[in-house]
Amino acid sequence: MTDFSEFALVCQKIEKISGSIEITSIISDFLAQIDDDELYIVAHFIRGKVFPQWSDMEPGIGPNLLYTAIAKTAGIRVLDVKNMVRDLGDVGAAARDSLNKKTQVSFSAFFKEESSISIKDVHSRFSDIAASSGMGSQSAKIRNLQYLFSNVSPDEAVYISRLAIEELRIGVGEGIVRDAIAKAFNVDAELVERGYMLTNDLGTVALTARREGAKGLSNLNIKINRPIKMMLAQIAESIKSAVSDIGEVAVEWKFDGARVQIHKDYDHIALYSRRLENVTNSLPELVKKLKQSVRAEQIILDGEVVAVGKNGKPMPFQQLLRRFRRKYDIQQMQEEISLTLNLFDIMYINGRSLIDLPLTERRKILAVHIQNVEGLTLAEQNITSDCGAIQQIYENALLAGHEGVMLKNPSSLYTPGKRGKNWLKIKPIMETLDLVVVGGEWGEGRRAHLIGSYTLACLDTENNTHLYIGKVGTGIDDKQLKELTESFKQLIIAEEGKELQFEPRIVFEIAYEEIQKSSNYSSGYALRFPRFLGVRADKSPQDADTIERVEQLYIKMR
Repeated sequence: MTDFSEFALVCQKIEKISGSIEITSIISDFLAQIDDDELYIVAHFIRGKVFPQWSDMEPGIGPNLLYTAIAKTAGIRVLDVKNMVRDLGDVGAAARDSLNKKTQVSFSAFFKEESSISIKDVHSRFSDIAASSGMGSQSAKIRNLQYLFSNVSPDEAVYISRLAIEELRIGVGEGIVRDAIAKAFNVDAELVERGYMLTNDLGTVALTARREGAKGLSNLNIKINRPIKMMLAQIAESIKSAVSDIGEVAVEWKFDGARVQIHKDYDHIALYSRRLENVTNSLPELVKKLKQSVRAEQIILDGEVVAVGKNGKPMPFQQLLRRFRRKYDIQQMQEEISLTLNLFDIMYINGRSLIDLPLTERRKILAVHIQNVEGLTLAEQNITSDCGAIQQIYENALLAGHEGVMLKNPSSLYTPGKRGKNWLKIKPIMETLDLVVVGGEWGEGRRAHLIGSYTLACLDTENNTHLYIGKVGTGIDDKQLKELTESFKQLIIAEEGKELQFEPRIVFEIAYEEIQKSSNYSSGYALRFPRFLGVRADKSPQDADTIERVEQLYIKMR
């Protein structure tokens, strides 16, 4: 059984180096030496995740709860912990320094001279924390965190704290873990990538690589009730350029809604958002419609939910998001905001994966198993290379209140989580950026109690870090300002004067006039005249736009 201290030592080593090859080697060696149960856990831990992305489980630990647990363990005030976080800019470092000043005896000191806790023990405690709900759950979470902090060294507490908020800050992304698994178990990195794409679970991929090698990885596939990342589209320069790239294209409306993935397992139906959150309970009328429409025992579908107003046109996206993840007043919300579901792809049917079939074949299978009912339809699709015909479909989509059109390669396979030229989108406005909010600043005058501007960052997926790209304060009205302030107050991890640092949990959709080169921000770019369009509650921080996309947009504008 491997002590958590060994995992912490690996993290410490990685923090001191920058070369991805050396980091990959360190992780690879560690993966190779731990047992199977630990391997599954560490494949997630090393990326700062406690559970696989498809799982409904999450630690659910906010900064204040974490500060309270650290303070209680160290025998100091919560305010002292907050001040340390503000000064150090890292809750992990604050936990280390707090426990170095520890005034109370650890739980384990009554039984042994040195504290020791295993990787499995840490994961078990986080599982208990995730399972805590209802009255007394906050106290239960604090007790479990106290147990962890009382059984690790101050240096180990750095990584317990960071795992608690799922922000490990050691620069390890999916690509490095993929390469480390490949190296540890002598398999092709492309097979590891494929396995991850189909399972959305690096722990399962690592175990399969160890136990069954390349053959086992080749046999991995999608499963019912385990959501996978959705296939993505990239922006096309024009209809003409898209047809030039692909040739004959499958044309569909680009609906002004929110993406959903549907899993039907006999009588059980589950709906997942783009973030792979289970939103079934918030959308009961769609479950009813799916039971009326779907003619299959087991099926996985891809579609778009649209909120429809009394005029028959889509309601604003923010209205739609009021329905997602709604826990209370669901019946009232159904009456206020009615939904329609447009289905356009199928990935699985009755035990058979369909993702390696061309779009045209998947579409035929989809049509056989879906019956249009009120509020649920098979999205219309036209296959053509006629730019004039595509332009007409595009104009019809805009007239109906939707965003534009999708142009898909009829021969394309379904590639989960991938954005490429097999799916292209045509929209009438400049492409916006979805950026993670990592900081902010208190306002002035009558807005001194509100957070008036927000620091934005794009993703560096290779190093699992955020790169600053600018600040935004324009486009936020007074009501939104109050709502955002209340949301971000719960995410403050450091504060110095008016400057705030947030847990990176919320994504903004940002419009801008231009992308410029800039040495002022770590991304190397800045947004000219950025404007807030809304919160992308349907996107997780991992779904935010990457530095590669910023670079592509910059080049396109030149």
